Amino acid sequence: MNIKKPFNISRLCRQSVALIFMIILINFFSKAQETDSIKPIGKNAEEILKHINLNSEGFNFWKDNFSGHWAGIDIGFNTFLNPDYSGYDSKFMKNDILHSNSFHLNLIQQSIGLQRNRNNFGLVTGIGVLLQDYRLDDTITIVRTGDDQIMPKSFHYSNNQKSKLFLFSVTVPVLAEIQIPVNNYRNRFYFSSGIYFSYRIGSYTKIKYKVEHNQKLKINDNYSLQDFRYGIMARTGYRWINFFAMFELTPFFQEEKGPELTQLIFGVTLLQF
Repeated sequence: MNIKKPFNISRLCRQSVALIFMIILINFFSKAQETDSIKPIGKNAEEILKHINLNSEGFNFWKDNFSGHWAGIDIGFNTFLNPDYSGYDSKFMKNDILHSNSFHLNLIQQSIGLQRNRNNFGLVTGIGVLLQDYRLDDTITIVRTGDDQIMPKSFHYSNNQKSKLFLFSVTVPVLAEIQIPVNNYRNRFYFSSGIYFSYRIGSYTKIKYKVEHNQKLKINDNYSLQDFRYGIMARTGYRWINFFAMFELTPFFQEEKGPELTQLIFGVTLLQF
């Protein structure tokens, strides 16, 4: 006689739960493997990089504003080009270049970028102070006659004397500057050129001599010098090495008041602000 075993509901439930759990695990690992898999892209890497837009997201190499090279301290040498001493017996303005120095204190700078997405080209302007010494022959100075003519005058107080002409001016440049990154985004070679305007604030001649003790003869005068001047300026450099030159387009003295002289200043930048 066959006896039927009672139906075990508890056992069936346990088997069903185990089966469902196994299905969930299999599905989980299947999804994880699918996520971690690296699928090769059948495109050239160079073509992919061309479509990366650095200006919209991420680091932008040209994010900074344009900043020119004007503010700072320059030191230079003064000389004259193409001198014309017609009507004079001597070249009394022939100066000692090594001792004819200029000191430039460029206090204010304004940079104007001319590019939308980059910062390596723009305009530079500002305000600076210019101090100039022209070292003349030790025994010669200049005087202004009643009709404003400039004439040489000889002085001999001692065997140890020095003569110079001093000018104090305010300068305003208007320069176009281009910058070229070298090796590093922030290390740039630059070149700027343009025009500058200068206005003479004061001038004087001075003779230093020694008779028992040091003495000096200082005379303030305009010496028929041009008050308003303008010229061409160029500046270039890389990091700590910087040069400049200024070629004046106006005569040094007023027309027909003195010899015809063209001023040239050249030198180096000692410090940039």
